[in-house]
Amino acid sequence: MTDAPIRVLIADDHFVVRRGIGALLASLDAVEVVAEAATGAETVRQAQLTRPDVIIMDIQMPDLDGIEATRRLSVLVPDAAVLVLTMFEDDASVLSAMRAGARGYLLKGAQQQDLLAAIRSVAAGQMVIGPGVAGRLVGYLGTAQPPDPFPDLTPRERAILDRLAQGQSNGAIAAELGVAPKTVGNHVSAIFAKLRVASRAEAIVRAREKGLGDQGTRS
Repeated sequence: MTDAPIRVLIADDHFVVRRGIGALLASLDAVEVVAEAATGAETVRQAQLTRPDVIIMDIQMPDLDGIEATRRLSVLVPDAAVLVLTMFEDDASVLSAMRAGARGYLLKGAQQQDLLAAIRSVAAGQMVIGPGVAGRLVGYLGTAQPPDPFPDLTPRERAILDRLAQGQSNGAIAAELGVAPKTVGNHVSAIFAKLRVASRAEAIVRAREKGLGDQGTRS
């Protein structure tokens, strides 16, 4: 009797990337792709419907980014292991993903055997950090770091809060980040909720107290 295949949900906002990963996994008997999703909110819905073993998660997606989607999935679908597969290799993204509940972090471009090994590992409850980020993460964790003043913020929310502290409008932030003003507005609302503030002025004061708003802090 053969082992049942690992059921996988692929979450990425780019159609070509989703299909590419799907084609890569379709050739493997050990894996079954049960669903795809193009947004963070759709990922959460599909995970609740299909109950996959592993969710391959991109970080930057519409509606909810991958980190916030991971945070929600850790509560709503705790048995599903999130494996982040992304172009982002900065320390903040890696740490935010792990704090949100991800069990693995790989960079896009990983070889088929590395991706399959990571899927098997996270499905078995193990943690996986790809070689492209492992060394830097170990060095980061081995260095004394000041406590994160805003641990609940995603990297994108932190970038927007930094720009708010610089005095930028939503429209200016949207133009700089290459997103719609409505998207920035949604992020600002999420920032207010997480910081427990009621106004832009309060958020700016909190951010500047913690050192944000300096031109050198941009991300």
